[in-house]
Amino acid sequence: MKRFRATLMALALFMASLNLRPAINSISPLLESLRSHLGISASTASLLTSIPVLCMGIFSPAAAKLGNRIGMERVLGGALLLVGLGTFLRFFTNSVFFLLFTAFVIGIGAAIMGPLLSGFIKRHFPHQVPKMISVYSVAMTMGAALASGLAAPLQSGLHSWRAALGIWTVLALIAIPLWWLLVLRQVNHSKNNSAFQPSPALPWRNPRAWLLIWSFGLSGMIFFSITAWLPPIVQGMGYSESYAGNALTIFAVVQIPANLLLPFIIKKYPSRLFLLLLFSGVEFIGFLMVYLAIFPWVAAIFLGIGAASLFSLNLLLPIDATTSGQEAAAWSALIQSAGYIISATGPILIGWIHDATGGFLFSVIGLIAINLACMIVQFFVAFRTKKEKVPTAA
Repeated sequence: MKRFRATLMALALFMASLNLRPAINSISPLLESLRSHLGISASTASLLTSIPVLCMGIFSPAAAKLGNRIGMERVLGGALLLVGLGTFLRFFTNSVFFLLFTAFVIGIGAAIMGPLLSGFIKRHFPHQVPKMISVYSVAMTMGAALASGLAAPLQSGLHSWRAALGIWTVLALIAIPLWWLLVLRQVNHSKNNSAFQPSPALPWRNPRAWLLIWSFGLSGMIFFSITAWLPPIVQGMGYSESYAGNALTIFAVVQIPANLLLPFIIKKYPSRLFLLLLFSGVEFIGFLMVYLAIFPWVAAIFLGIGAASLFSLNLLLPIDATTSGQEAAAWSALIQSAGYIISATGPILIGWIHDATGGFLFSVIGLIAINLACMIVQFFVAFRTKKEKVPTAA
């Protein structure tokens, strides 16, 4: 019976995590339609993606405090409702200001969910952390891939870009009742309610926390830079627009099996240092292939495997460093807050290098430099912990 309840709670975790990316990733494929119908510039349109990412940086610290005051599971349910509401409002968009407002609402919900889901995993699955981090990451990746791949066909089939953006609220309509039935009803009868436990402080002065921030942030710079610039980079090699677009699709889709296999890899090779450097090396191979302008689709596979695995490992590191769900949520809130702000600079930096040089060669060199800097930080992350406490992967 206990295993059955855990399975149902894992299902609720999966459905909640599935809501984190569609509202963000559905924008890019419809960007030209949005610009045409709303009469907005490219820089204004880019805010539809950057606002949620910046919200994830700015509002994440509040998540841990809310979780301890009201209850982690209740706050997660409320944040899920915010994401669903912001997405639903897109059915009624009539101005760029209103659309930016929906991005802000969605961003706040996602900012709260991100760190609290890590704390939720630490509390309810203490002996299955790598496996549940994989569930969390796979769900996010699937949501991103579905939104990226289906946004344009949905616009064509529904004859409306508003409907193509708003339709993703269906995921929240499924996830919210599941969360209430499978999580909140169980927790309400449990004595282990975080609302009555002291709130741990954010580890601002902890040197290891700052190493984790830079590991998360530099990895995020690479991820968002690839997401924003891989198609133009591939087109700059002389390939067609459709070929370049498919390279980005491959980058997204390959992350699903990468996340599914990661718990088994962690179980066989538990050293965090080895895995961090391994997948940073895989990413480096992908960048080297891009730099040499050879086999872009194969390069996208290497980049996708590296990006997906590093994201999951960076989610796992603050859980490794803490002893309770509340503490894990506090560490994750700080790391994701500062980390997402660092991450948001990646696409801007690559664009600036492109504008300054008139091409993508030095932009790729910049990404390689970030990749190498990330590997140096990852070495010190593991070096500070003489003996890592590795959760058992059931």
